Amino acid sequence: MTTDPPPRPTEGPAPGRARRAFRRWRRTRPFWAALWTGLGGFVIFFLPMAPLGKILQVGVGGIAGMAGGVLLMAMALLILLMPGQRHTAGVIAVIAGVASFPLSNLGGLFAGMFLSVLGGSMAFAWLPEKPARRRLLARTTPTPEGTGSA
Repeated sequence: MTTDPPPRPTEGPAPGRARRAFRRWRRTRPFWAALWTGLGGFVIFFLPMAPLGKILQVGVGGIAGMAGGVLLMAMALLILLMPGQRHTAGVIAVIAGVASFPLSNLGGLFAGMFLSVLGGSMAFAWLPEKPARRRLLARTTPTPEGTGSA
């Protein structure tokens, strides 16, 4: 006879663990900047294809709007997947967002332009979180002169 407790049935991955892992991954990159930039690109890309043909004429501006929307969505992926390139992608996103104003239906009726400029500026301003400094270690480490603390 053994005194070990009976094994528990396996329930699969806990949803809380997956959520914590996603939160940890999200905090290592400019997630919200990429989300706003991608959403702005989505609005700018799909607005020329909306059934507004009776109100707005879609011509060459529609093609420019679709190209700008694709560029913004690509910058959102670049911001999300390569945080080291966030400065370049953020500047390109702001320029493409402002350029969408005259090129495609007033920048996606201002919503796409606003979201892409917001996301690009957030990407440019984002800084990775620095690890906390250990003050206890700094206090007990002797200086080269041997005075005790730094």
